[in-house]
Amino acid sequence: MDRLDHLEHLDRQLVDELAQVARETVRDELREQTRRQRRRAMLYAGSGAVALYAGAALALALGLGLATGLPDWAAALITAAILGVVAYVLRGAARPSASRPATEHSAAPDAAHGHHLGGGAPPAPPGGLGLPYPPKPAGPPDVAPDAAEPRPPHPDDIDPEQPHHRA
Repeated sequence: MDRLDHLEHLDRQLVDELAQVARETVRDELREQTRRQRRRAMLYAGSGAVALYAGAALALALGLGLATGLPDWAAALITAAILGVVAYVLRGAARPSASRPATEHSAAPDAAHGHHLGGGAPPAPPGGLGLPYPPKPAGPPDVAPDAAEPRPPHPDDIDPEQPHHRA
């Protein structure tokens, strides 16, 4: 019996060692991945800052170019309007395609193919999660039986307080 207890102790010790090695390995791997992600994030941030300064310099050059033939205030106003239009277009490009308004071509009815405005039901619920919509029944639902026809009692119809009579 002592020999089995000793083996149990060795098993427990081996499991503890394996768990410790696994924890250290996972910790080192996560540290390395975090280091790489941090470096990538800093490079993206630096790239964004430089692009911001490049855009500002381009806007300044555009304003100064317009200022040669126009008053300074008009050149600044035109530059601001151009930047506003560019920002609006970029915001529209960043939106998901589902929320974009339909174009005239896609909203027009297509008589040759039998399509109409709004189309049919999508193959899956909005958001893409879950199962597709249930199929549409082919005909009207069955008519409920008359109240005069006898039917078996439903478990919800039975009152537990009512006395039970056996015939």
